[in-house]
Amino acid sequence: MSRPEEPGTERPEERGAPIGRRVFLGTLGLGALGVVAAPTLQRGLEAFLGSAADKDPTGLTGLLPNGGGFRYYSVTSSVPKKNAATYRLTVGGLVDHPRSYTLDDLRDLPQTRMVKDVQCVTGWRVPDTPFEGVRLSRLLDAAGVRPSAGAVRFTCFDGAYTESLTLDQARRADVLVALRMQDKDIGHSHGGPVRLYVAPMYFYKSAKWLSGITVTEDVKPGYWEERGYDVDAWVGRSNGRDDKPTS
Repeated sequence: MSRPEEPGTERPEERGAPIGRRVFLGTLGLGALGVVAAPTLQRGLEAFLGSAADKDPTGLTGLLPNGGGFRYYSVTSSVPKKNAATYRLTVGGLVDHPRSYTLDDLRDLPQTRMVKDVQCVTGWRVPDTPFEGVRLSRLLDAAGVRPSAGAVRFTCFDGAYTESLTLDQARRADVLVALRMQDKDIGHSHGGPVRLYVAPMYFYKSAKWLSGITVTEDVKPGYWEERGYDVDAWVGRSNGRDDKPTS
């Protein structure tokens, strides 16, 4: 994935690692540019950093600021790109009506828009970020969840990232299968064309490049939970942090 960005995927950043003089000066220069640049230039810088991070095995692009406020991370060296012709989202597992959705199918469903802060477990926050998409509960209801179900597992087309929620968490009104972010279609570097958005939890729960929703009996720890993150990732109440809740 993109190393959490953003999330899809977040990961803790090393503290105290030495930074070369050129990288440090470059970071300062780009920070100054972000202050004085026009919004168009800032958006261009954000897009450049997103695509660069996708190809950057060193992770140094995660040190650089950008106009959108997000940082880009990945857990794989590359991620295939999907579009309206190639994207599919499957819903299966303990359901009566398994389904595969195209991007157009998802766009045709009722859309919910919400504006919340995005909080990364590594400390940064992007306030008042609009997300829009289909409530996850709608897809679960359409699939017909079986009585033995207790959780939902998410897989991603990067081939590596996974996440899970309890069924009660997944049915919250502030959990979306998101198609839009910051009032535009979600681009590849932000986890598009479709990503998960779990508003009240740290952003690693909001898996990018979403490709599969599987209803299961029990919660299965996701990619970062297997590496020490909390399974229940409520902002301000988990991972030893005291950040202000996002909702």
